[in-house]
Amino acid sequence: MIRKTHAAVAAVALLFGVPALAQSITLYEGEGFRGRAVTTDAPVRNVERLGMRDADSVIVDRGRWEVCELPRFEGRCALLRRGHYDSAQLGFDVQSARPANSRRRYDLEPQVSAAPLYEYRQRPAERVYTVPVSWSRAVVGQASQRCWIERQSVPVASSGQANVGGALAGAVIGGVLGHQIGGGSGRDAATAAGVVAGAAIGANQGGGSTVYGTQDVQRCTTANVGPPSYYEVAYNFRGVEHRVQMSQAPGATVTVNERGEPRM
Repeated sequence: MIRKTHAAVAAVALLFGVPALAQSITLYEGEGFRGRAVTTDAPVRNVERLGMRDADSVIVDRGRWEVCELPRFEGRCALLRRGHYDSAQLGFDVQSARPANSRRRYDLEPQVSAAPLYEYRQRPAERVYTVPVSWSRAVVGQASQRCWIERQSVPVASSGQANVGGALAGAVIGGVLGHQIGGGSGRDAATAAGVVAGAAIGANQGGGSTVYGTQDVQRCTTANVGPPSYYEVAYNFRGVEHRVQMSQAPGATVTVNERGEPRM
């Protein structure tokens, strides 16, 4: 009988205990999974009780969790599945968290962050070192084409009106020049020809006016959209070149452990 009772208790514990143990979340005070961190499998009504101002990034280790922007699970709340999230995915800083209610429907279900996950917190009794960054670069998403319409002024026609003043001046000058050529009837013919040619040339100089209109012109440029997906960082530690991907931009140095892994 005692053995059967123990078996029944174990079955009940398994039935009711496993769901609780299957829930686990880690709250980070800083962006990019940095700063003070607390892992819990129990509801957190107010993260200030954990010594935090708020949680800017979250890792759901097991199960599904409800996180809210205000204490006592008030304000906007989101359903988080297993994975890691920063404030960009959440849309707010977390003030309270608890295992999700399977019967409740949530308006917000953020996508799990696609950026590489690095837990920078220093482990207990772990020795760390500061090393200079050799180089770093931001890696952005695929480029996209941005286009827009510009309205610009363009010549569309000319009025075609003759320049009367220019024609008269050209006729006088042409006549004077023609009169200096030849003599007798030849001089008269040259004078007449000069008048005609000068008038024609003068009429076309500065004559008429150009009519302008407007038209829409499409212009395009290629640009990268959105913030960097991650940062590729290189540093040398004990003669070995390390290259890592970080979710946040590095400074001039990085802190690493004995194996050269990044730490806070």
